[in-house]
Amino acid sequence: MTATLPGSSTQVETSHSTLKVDSSLLRYGARIHRRPTRTVMVGNVPVGSNHPVAVQSMINEDTMDIPAAVAGIRRLADAGCEIVRVTTPSLSHARAMGHIRQQLRDAGCTVPLVADVHHNGVKIALAAAQHVDKVRINPGLFVFDKPDPDRQSFSPAEFSAAAARIRNALRPLVELLKEQNKALRIGVNHGSLAERMVFTHGDTPQGMAESAMEFIRICAEMDFHNVVVSMKASRTSVMLAAYRLVADAMDAEGFDYPLHLGVTEAGDGDYGRIKSTAGIATLLAEGLGDTVRVSLTEAPEREIPVGFSILQSLGLRKTMVEYVACPSCGRTLFNLEDVLKQVRAATAHLTGLDIAVMGCIVNGPGEMADADYGYVGKAAGTICLYRGREEIRVVPESEGVEALVALIKEDGRWVDP
Repeated sequence: MTATLPGSSTQVETSHSTLKVDSSLLRYGARIHRRPTRTVMVGNVPVGSNHPVAVQSMINEDTMDIPAAVAGIRRLADAGCEIVRVTTPSLSHARAMGHIRQQLRDAGCTVPLVADVHHNGVKIALAAAQHVDKVRINPGLFVFDKPDPDRQSFSPAEFSAAAARIRNALRPLVELLKEQNKALRIGVNHGSLAERMVFTHGDTPQGMAESAMEFIRICAEMDFHNVVVSMKASRTSVMLAAYRLVADAMDAEGFDYPLHLGVTEAGDGDYGRIKSTAGIATLLAEGLGDTVRVSLTEAPEREIPVGFSILQSLGLRKTMVEYVACPSCGRTLFNLEDVLKQVRAATAHLTGLDIAVMGCIVNGPGEMADADYGYVGKAAGTICLYRGREEIRVVPESEGVEALVALIKEDGRWVDP
């Protein structure tokens, strides 16, 4: 069997065929090649392709309730959240951010803060920028013109006039952020595109991309480059298209700004997690994305494990034990589901390890070859422990988990919970 892909060909030998593969198509490699970007500092967290993909979230407490907001931010930080966003819809909310930040710093919490600014947010953004590490603005709402239900089109003159108003409104914020060496997120949302963008490009991913590029170009004209870009939509297919378009557009014009990934309003439970993963993981696998937020209709701190799990599953972060376990079959020699739970309970506090739990000796050793440690059924009531590809010892099943822990300790890779 021979498969041929277009382009200059490189022959790849396999056990059953010879593939002709375009050597420029890096997507066929096992390693993810991230889109090269500059580093944008958000407080003490570097965001960009030379750094780990950062996980962030947003509190749902009222910013004016300062004790509750501080508590919500600390819960997120304790859960591992690396950047926290806070809604700032008014000048009072922006001023409250100063008190929130001070109380956090007094408590030793240094997690970077982002102010989320809403309609006609020039004054709010300027006030909030004094107290946060990054300001997020929505291009569709930053200079908000109420839609005209009778409008049939936008003339070139009207379009240019609106663009000029945006440039004038954005200039003082960019100047302040540049002076203070803080960051700006240009956060496009599919549900709130400006009317003139909808008339020109439709309610489409193309309209989202052009909305972002207008603001990106203004920042670049002012020699301000602490910019992060997001293109969120509640439909995964729209989100995917918008991020790909804006990445291509930025690359074509020489803008190497990082991307913040997320599927907005993903919902809750299994479906919310699956929907978020479908969008975020797809783009990360293509090399796009430098920070992520999983948007769940749940307590914000429950978003953090999902984000880290997505990154670990793609090999982009290593923040927990990676468990490799077969789905079980008729050859399985013990209750694999129960044993996996026991192994996880004993070792889940560790980091940086791959531990395999395999039901039988037939496929287990081969399928777990990349794991640090293996727990494999050898015979009824008996399991064997592996270190990498090497079988170390055979023990009764009743002693298996205890023996696995002992082996990890022997290797000096154990830490107490």
